[in-house]
Amino acid sequence: MIALEVDNVDVRFGGLQVLTNCRLSVKAGEKRAIIGPNGAGKTTLFNVISGTVRPVAGRVVSFKRDITRSPAHVRASLGLARTFQITNLFGNLSVLENILLGLQALTRTKYVFYRMTSSFTELIGNAVALLRDWGLEGKKDHPVRSLSHGEQRQLEIILALASKPKILLLDEPTQGLSTAETGLVVPMVRSLEASTTVLFIEHDMDVAFQMADKITVLYYGSVLADGTEEEIRSDPNVAEVYLGLENHDA
Repeated sequence: MIALEVDNVDVRFGGLQVLTNCRLSVKAGEKRAIIGPNGAGKTTLFNVISGTVRPVAGRVVSFKRDITRSPAHVRASLGLARTFQITNLFGNLSVLENILLGLQALTRTKYVFYRMTSSFTELIGNAVALLRDWGLEGKKDHPVRSLSHGEQRQLEIILALASKPKILLLDEPTQGLSTAETGLVVPMVRSLEASTTVLFIEHDMDVAFQMADKITVLYYGSVLADGTEEEIRSDPNVAEVYLGLENHDA
């Protein structure tokens, strides 16, 4: 089954054409990397998929449902979650409190203002279980600002997973991470449930190849190449874009 289809999408900002006839088809459960040079339109593509940018042409379809004109909160309710290039966490709150806020947003308890959050024992149990599953239970009471950058990236992914998404968008999950910190995030993405469809933007091609089943190369707002690691590595057009070479043998 096709989880996500981007069909001939165009995006313009004034006179600037950012995406042109952009097409993408991702199977359910697939892990797909989106790579390409700076300015290729990768984040804009994510914005179109998540609903923060509306295309001037084309369609976005999720599990056979046209969501082109659906706002971001509707897409979230349909099972789409996203992280961003810049970590969006509450630094002064604890790790557990951040997860509780994410979980509470999914239930009717978000409308309850006359009870303390600590009284929602089931919610707390679910939050602790999530942290335990991903190895952060020992830091549940630490303020988020005290975590390493890699741990904050992990926490942001856990927050996105709290909604049990069908489709997860990760915008440069390893950006700014050390080699050791990248080693925390890569296996986390690889170990996600097989039913979760994952799209992620990645500048490091080696990391992209480690995490992805297939890779899409975006260039000047259009798909330049699409395929497996072997197909992408042997594509002369990809070599020219990344290395400035006229042919792959060079």
